[in-house]
Amino acid sequence: MSQSAPPPQPPQSGPVDGTPSAQQAPAAAPGAPYPAQPGAQPGAFAPPAPPAPGRNNVVLGVVAAVVAAVAAAALYGLVIGATKHEIGYAAVGVGFVVGLAAGKAGGRNPALPVVSAILALGAVYLGQLVGEAMIITKQLPVSFNEVFFQHLDVVQEVWKKDADPLTFVFFAIAAFAAFSGTRKAAA
Repeated sequence: MSQSAPPPQPPQSGPVDGTPSAQQAPAAAPGAPYPAQPGAQPGAFAPPAPPAPGRNNVVLGVVAAVVAAVAAAALYGLVIGATKHEIGYAAVGVGFVVGLAAGKAGGRNPALPVVSAILALGAVYLGQLVGEAMIITKQLPVSFNEVFFQHLDVVQEVWKKDADPLTFVFFAIAAFAAFSGTRKAAA
């Protein structure tokens, strides 16, 4: 007696009820415009998730602003020492760099614009002192380190004599640029 075998049938797409199983058709990645291809491994070609930004981190914002203030003050001092003039755009740049660093690193904390404005004022003052010290070293046979670190009181006296109303306008511009730069960078 011979028995006949049933004809081969295509595999079903689901266990019993015909619904797709999780192993045969992976779900589309979140935000993907098309469903995943059959047989594709879920997440095989998905880009890695970006790291979470460090928002509202006041300490990180202040540290970044201090580092930016010191670097900008040194650069501003070099510009003043090389040109023997205060340059308003450089003071704006000092304030903006300090504010940008604070806003990008610290986020939207409401204290950061105020802190960055204060640091920008200090950076402009320090930059002007560095510039005065550089000008003094060009006139006298002494090194910058000796003038700036050993005779800072003399440098400050020279700065007071050279300060005019425009000097204080540069302070205000730098503080405003830092304040607004922090708020824009955090947005």
